[in-house]
Amino acid sequence: MRIDPIERTNLTLSAGAVAVSLAFANPAFAWSLAVGALIEAFNFRGLRRSAQFLFWGHIRSAGGWTGVYALRFLWLIIGIGAALSFGADPIGLVVGLSLIMPAAIFEAWRGRPAIDPCAPQLAPDDPEWEQWNAWLAREREEDDA
Repeated sequence: MRIDPIERTNLTLSAGAVAVSLAFANPAFAWSLAVGALIEAFNFRGLRRSAQFLFWGHIRSAGGWTGVYALRFLWLIIGIGAALSFGADPIGLVVGLSLIMPAAIFEAWRGRPAIDPCAPQLAPDDPEWEQWNAWLAREREEDDA
C-alpha cells in the first residue's frame, strides 16, 4: 500500500500526539486520541480516494458521487458512535479527529511554489500599490478610494 506524503505527515503527527498525551494525560485520553486519529485517517483516505475517482472519471454520475460521500459519512458516524459507546474521552476523540488539519496545512506549505527572485515587482513606494484592493483581490473601484 502506498502512503501519500500528507498521510505520512498525519501518521507522524498523530503518533507524536498520542505519545505526548500518554506522557502528560491519562491513558483514557491517549487511547481516545488514538482512536480519533485512526477514524480520521480512514475518513481522509476515503475522501481522497473518492475525489481521485471523481476526477479520473470512475464515478460518472452525481448519484454515484453522493452515494460514496454518504457512505463515508455513515462509517464516520458509526466509528464515532462506537468509540463514544465504549467510553472514549470526547475531548481526546475530537483532538484525534482534528489532527488532519495541521498535517494538511503543513503539506500545503511544503508544496508551495518556489519564489522566483527574477519575477517583476513594483517598488515599495510605487503609487500602483494604492490601486489594488488586497481584501477583494482586485483593483479598487472609484467608490473605494
